[in-house]
Amino acid sequence: MDVTEEFETFVRETAPRLHRTAWLLCGDHHAAEDLVQSAYAQAFARWRRVSRADDPVAYTRAILVNAFRSVHRLKRSGEIPTDVTTEREARPLDPDLRLDLTAALAALPPIDRSVVVLRYWDDLSIADTARLLDLSESAVRTRAHRTLQRLRPLVDPSYERATP
Repeated sequence: MDVTEEFETFVRETAPRLHRTAWLLCGDHHAAEDLVQSAYAQAFARWRRVSRADDPVAYTRAILVNAFRSVHRLKRSGEIPTDVTTEREARPLDPDLRLDLTAALAALPPIDRSVVVLRYWDDLSIADTARLLDLSESAVRTRAHRTLQRLRPLVDPSYERATP
């Protein structure tokens, strides 16, 4: 199998997982597609190194997260997000669940959003999340705890935080 075929196979096998991560980070389908495409472009440019890595998916996920963080560090973009879409959004699997996940995640700062997505949707360990985000493990634990505290009222409006 030549390099191009090997990379194409990798993309076919990993695209749904990486797109989900990107969508949860961005909160927008089109921005997620752009982010994944950018990550794959960078991965292809260094495919020899990526394919030899212990975990090529983790390597590519790191590229994706770093690209996401880079965009938000710059604080400028030529694109203007809108609420208008021509596509129908997929309905949640649980019709009783009324959480607008994208709105809840969009309300978070990019670093906190990254911690939550990597820890709880991608199911990475604290150590892996810390390494990927260049944070200490303690910072990941603290950010995850505080972010979940902020998200709970959005998920369950009847949730009341216990007062000490």
